[in-house]
Amino acid sequence: MKNQKGFSLIELLIVVVIIGIIAAIAIPNLLAARRSANEGSAVSSLRTLHGAQATYQATSGAGNYAGTGGGTVDTVGLVNLHNAGLIDAVLGATPSMKSGYSFTGNTFFFSTASPPNPATFAFLAIPSSETGLTATGTRRFAIATDGVIGFQTLSGSAVGDMALGGSAAAGASYAGTNVQTLNN
Repeated sequence: MKNQKGFSLIELLIVVVIIGIIAAIAIPNLLAARRSANEGSAVSSLRTLHGAQATYQATSGAGNYAGTGGGTVDTVGLVNLHNAGLIDAVLGATPSMKSGYSFTGNTFFFSTASPPNPATFAFLAIPSSETGLTATGTRRFAIATDGVIGFQTLSGSAVGDMALGGSAAAGASYAGTNVQTLNN
């Protein structure tokens, strides 16, 4: 028999199995790191929106926050903040989507009362995909006038009941299933 060089089929299969095991360990960690980065970006964007609202109220808003209109969710506030040069075109777009999260303003907290009540506002960040391998985040976030970021951990059937309640005088508070405040 001649001196043959190369790998046998068994050796190649062992290498493929080892690579598969390493991939099975690494891929979930990679996906978790991506979700964590998306959530960090959402929190940072909410803080940017909060600062932009305060600036808008003090400058071009004449004492009122950006955002008007009826309904429960409003993007007019985001557009107004962008038009005033306070946020970038990504956050000011309609719809506003950044790092796998969509951003909206809650019109109940914008100055829509008569006379206008500029005392409260809120922004919500909701992941575009919440389950499976394509999940862009596992938590929803919200920020209100006081600057406290609240979050709702999404698990199983807990779907979209995160809301802000309270009044301008009492201060906004978070309500819904499993809603907590962020500690940083």
